[in-house]
Amino acid sequence: MTGDARQPPHTPDGRYIVVNGRRWRATDPHIPEEAGARLRAHLMAARRAIAAAHRAEDPEAERTARARVQTAKVALGERGTPWWEQSEAERRARWEEGLAALDAQS
Repeated sequence: MTGDARQPPHTPDGRYIVVNGRRWRATDPHIPEEAGARLRAHLMAARRAIAAAHRAEDPEAERTARARVQTAKVALGERGTPWWEQSEAERRARWEEGLAALDAQS
């Protein structure tokens, strides 16, 4: 496994991160930094929206926020078709489409 003080360790193939002994799919490393930062900002905002909806006991708002989390995670390559099984064009389309959808919702 590899890693540094700022990021969790990755498996040798770079496809997964390891947190508390559990593997999680890593973010697609080919997403440009600016786009990745925007996607992570959308992801964190959606997670905060889930918490707020839960506190407000608003199931519809919670469903909407969870859908935004799903869109962000797929765009980042952490869910859906594994990024290492996609062509460069498919990978670019995945994050560009996800970012456009999230931008349109905010």
